[in-house]
Amino acid sequence: MPNNLSHLLEANRTWAAAQVDKDPEFFKRLENQQSPEYFWIGCSDSRVPANTIVNLQPGEVFVHRNVANQVFHGDLNGQSATQFAVEFLKVKHIIVCGHYGCSGVRMAMRGDRVGLADAWVRPIHQLARRHGLVTCDAALEQKCHDQLCELNVIEQVKHLCESTLIEDAWERGQDLTVHGWLYSLKDGIVRNLQISISGPDDIENIYTTAVAALKKRYS
Repeated sequence: MPNNLSHLLEANRTWAAAQVDKDPEFFKRLENQQSPEYFWIGCSDSRVPANTIVNLQPGEVFVHRNVANQVFHGDLNGQSATQFAVEFLKVKHIIVCGHYGCSGVRMAMRGDRVGLADAWVRPIHQLARRHGLVTCDAALEQKCHDQLCELNVIEQVKHLCESTLIEDAWERGQDLTVHGWLYSLKDGIVRNLQISISGPDDIENIYTTAVAALKKRYS
């Protein structure tokens, strides 16, 4: 593989030419407008490209990604992206999307030590302990991991809905719903985790219901 990444630059030129062949106005529209209705908070995993999964074109979804799709009130990167999406782009839907097979979630569940990322995923380890998903039984590990991937998304939706950015948007009367989804690497299908919140009064009830439904599925 070339050290100067010329193969990627060539691939870019091929892709750009193909876009123009299919739609001569593609880049002109893209250059003059960004008005997505969707803000995607997903995992940095290279196997989980937001636009591709939901078959949306460039310009149709605003994206923020980090290890294990976390939402922290003190994360200036994530909060800045959220503020831009909500207050400037006026998105109508925020999708927190995790995925089965998430390495960050597995690392947190096992309590592995890898360095700086330990602190980032520590809340997931605490979530696992709270729900009894820290296990050394190899036969149960995959089931626990799948459950924790879902719980993590549900938890991050709740965190986001409790942020001042989202609270302020709702107080302004902005049309905004936060959703929780999970993507499967096995078949490419997205699972709706039945947590969609459109206002502050819905947070606790919908969160509790979503967690209870998850527990029932895995019982």
